[in-house]
Amino acid sequence: MNSLAARDATMYWLSARTRNDLFLLYCFTDTGCDAERLRTAVANRVVHIPDLLVHVLDAPANIAYPMWATCEFTTDQFTDHDLGDATWATLTDELGTLLGTGVRANERPWRLHVFRNVRDVPGFAGGESALVAVLQLSHALADGRRAAAIARALFGAGGVPTASGPRPSAPFLRRSLPRRLRDTATSASATALALPAIPIGMARTVIRGLAAVRAQRGLADLTAAGELPPPAFDVEPTLLNGTGAPPETHIVRMLVCDKTRLRTPDHSVTVVALTAISFALERYLRDHDAAVAELRAQVPMAVAAPGTDGPGRPARNAYRDLSVDLSLAEPLPRARADRIAADLTARRTRAAHPLQYAPDAVTAVLPAPILHRDVAKVPIDLLPERVSGHTVVSSVDRGPADLEFGGGAVRFTAGFPALGAVMHVTHGVTGLGDTVTVSVHADPAVIPGPDRYSELLESALDEVARALR
Repeated sequence: MNSLAARDATMYWLSARTRNDLFLLYCFTDTGCDAERLRTAVANRVVHIPDLLVHVLDAPANIAYPMWATCEFTTDQFTDHDLGDATWATLTDELGTLLGTGVRANERPWRLHVFRNVRDVPGFAGGESALVAVLQLSHALADGRRAAAIARALFGAGGVPTASGPRPSAPFLRRSLPRRLRDTATSASATALALPAIPIGMARTVIRGLAAVRAQRGLADLTAAGELPPPAFDVEPTLLNGTGAPPETHIVRMLVCDKTRLRTPDHSVTVVALTAISFALERYLRDHDAAVAELRAQVPMAVAAPGTDGPGRPARNAYRDLSVDLSLAEPLPRARADRIAADLTARRTRAAHPLQYAPDAVTAVLPAPILHRDVAKVPIDLLPERVSGHTVVSSVDRGPADLEFGGGAVRFTAGFPALGAVMHVTHGVTGLGDTVTVSVHADPAVIPGPDRYSELLESALDEVARALR
């Protein structure tokens, strides 16, 4: 049985209430390959990527955790978009529309959007055109790190890609059965096994809950002794957090940079980007008569060793969200970057402590009906009095620029962290080869002037990089 881990099931159930899909943009040189040849190339590639040959199978009344069941690639998972006047500007507008959509993981958990012959693309010469591919993934299927590995398998140059994980299977079923019958039999079997397991799950929850209480005491003792950085504190929301409920429309902007532009001797690209974002947001809020004294960014941190999330259920989502102080009290770029780097290190140190895993262990064994009830009741239409951050900054290195699609080499990539009830502006810092793309994904009700904010961010990137060099 290959049931979803508790963390992944949470992502799946949340997707019914709000948009939380991952969108990975890859820009290639367009060689003139037509849509049918591209679709065929994708179909031939997908058969070697187990992560792209599954879908979610729901349990009746959510009595058990959903399961991963095998499925085949269908042609409607490849969408060739006709933009008419295909320019970078029209593509950016269309991307904003796409970010407001969601896949149905119980049908197919991914889709590939293709835009051909796009002109005026950053980094392209006047006569060149681009082939832009946007891979849309259910967050239940992957986190940012796993999503990048899936994309690398899909677009990797050369031979058959390395499989990204074991293919889910049900050895007690014959493969010759039609998928619908196979899914029904698998669901019934899982449900029958789940019913007697609920009391066991409750017992495990109690036992691990007691361990989590002891872990909290241990963390408090280590903090008091100065052996562990103190926890981050929640702050008051600002204009950037909206007024409650997820946004209805989306806008995006992308700044494609040479990596050397953001590389400095003493700080990572992530710190440079965080510092520039702090200045850009501070100035944008001041220009809109909404100046604040404090801003914090929620920064996802990949877990070094994913391990398992519950008995026999490997977790596809393996990360923690860190609340990082953007240090607005420090007006000088170098000093602000130093303080942001120090706080980021402190947040990582605390988050990586083994005692922090105790609450996750409790959730991992929670019976499915209880977790589903909790997810269904999470308020997504209210702005809380305190928040952990005012924006999200997700920084991902997607590896070397050795990918291709339709015979064209990759030029850059971009990512767009999802918006939600609290986060109405997010940033992606996405590296590939010698490029880094800093993206902005925003609710136009919060950032009605995206071009102005993009200008402030670009200026701040140069200002911070110069100061740090």
